[in-house]
Amino acid sequence: MSHAFDPTVLREYDIRGIIGETLGPDDARAIGRGFATMLAEAGGSKVAVGYDGRVSSPLLEHALIEGLTASGMDVIRIGMGPTPMLYYAEASADDVDGGIQITGSHNPANYNGFKMVFQGRPFFGADIQELGRRGAEGEWADGSGEVESRDVIDAYIERMIEALNGVEPGVLDSLKVGWDAGNGAAGPALEKLTARLPGEHHLLFTEIDGNFPNHHPDPTVEENLEDLRKLVADKSLDFGVAFDGDGDRIGAIDGEGRVIWGDQLLMIYAEDLLARKKGATIIADVKASRALFDHVATHGGNPVMWKTGHSLIKSKMKETGSPLAGEMSGHVFFADEYYGYDDALYAGVRLMTAAARLGRSVTQLRGAMPPMVNTPEMRFQVDESRKFAAIEEIAGRIAASDAVADTTDGVRVTTDDGWWLLRASNTQDVLVARAESESQEGLDRLVAQIDAQLEASGLQRGPQAGH
Repeated sequence: MSHAFDPTVLREYDIRGIIGETLGPDDARAIGRGFATMLAEAGGSKVAVGYDGRVSSPLLEHALIEGLTASGMDVIRIGMGPTPMLYYAEASADDVDGGIQITGSHNPANYNGFKMVFQGRPFFGADIQELGRRGAEGEWADGSGEVESRDVIDAYIERMIEALNGVEPGVLDSLKVGWDAGNGAAGPALEKLTARLPGEHHLLFTEIDGNFPNHHPDPTVEENLEDLRKLVADKSLDFGVAFDGDGDRIGAIDGEGRVIWGDQLLMIYAEDLLARKKGATIIADVKASRALFDHVATHGGNPVMWKTGHSLIKSKMKETGSPLAGEMSGHVFFADEYYGYDDALYAGVRLMTAAARLGRSVTQLRGAMPPMVNTPEMRFQVDESRKFAAIEEIAGRIAASDAVADTTDGVRVTTDDGWWLLRASNTQDVLVARAESESQEGLDRLVAQIDAQLEASGLQRGPQAGH
């Protein structure tokens, strides 16, 4: 027995494909066998399995469990729920050595995939390639594992409620918050969570529907926040929170309907945390605003710029002992009083408590941020064979100039006008560009620099590639 995966599905941070085209039950079974074999070799014996609300998820769950048990691994089924609930099941139970969530995250309804945790660390990059190699060789252990079901949702909610500890009772009672689950996997957990929170809560689209009938569940795209913005305006709410399809990424708007982007949320969380933990290291990805890194430094923290990708950020947090990290894409990681994984429901609670402790509303906190003029994330198709080479060429030219550059992940150049970034996506054949300035004129000069560098490598910022 062996199994060959479609080469497009074994990605840098996870496994993802199109159901019936590049991904199906045979793949799920092979993932189970490979993962179980690798975990057993590392001394593990039990895996938690969860899944999101996609139509194809139960089928993949069934096949995945067949694969895990066929290679001798015991399985704990936690059922349908958000990805962070699976992370919680893995992190909080002494008898669980790994976890797999079946999820297509924020991708269209016909996609699905797998996010994995291995003995408390993210399973990605070389691990995923090894899974593919073992599949091709049929290098799997044989055995017969047991399956049990475990209900973790109530314990998970209980654990998130602990974020309220230390906030003066009564301070949050007058708070009014809107929440948009986007018909994703976070809905039922969100209903249980908000029922336990102080204040008044208004919920949208908490019914799980893998066809996403109301809007696409990606809170980093502004048009997907329209329903939430209307709710906040109609009910005069203090702020609103939205989730992606599997509940590990947060989006937010303030009481005036302004988007609070990932790096701006991190500014709020960082200010709150640094008031209690002076000198803490706070990590953000290379796409984050200079305003964030400045803000962390101003409040006595140690800002660190790191590579984009939730698995890479989590690994860097462990290495540096950082209590807080985040990405532009809305992944926020709390390790101060939590487990260090990305959990958008928990991040929503922490937004409430941060504002309460700082003594300012979310709208006031957002309003105090320096106005920056920036491009959206510009993504454009580049041949797979050229994408990393082009970035190396650009890095070489920048190094030979007197420009100030950071090459942690791609090339980020800082000038008097602000900064610009070019990096290769790890998951698609695209280059990603972004620029930020304090004025439109400055931004135009920065974008012209991006275009000049691309042109020097025989490329241009052509039609935008979708994700």
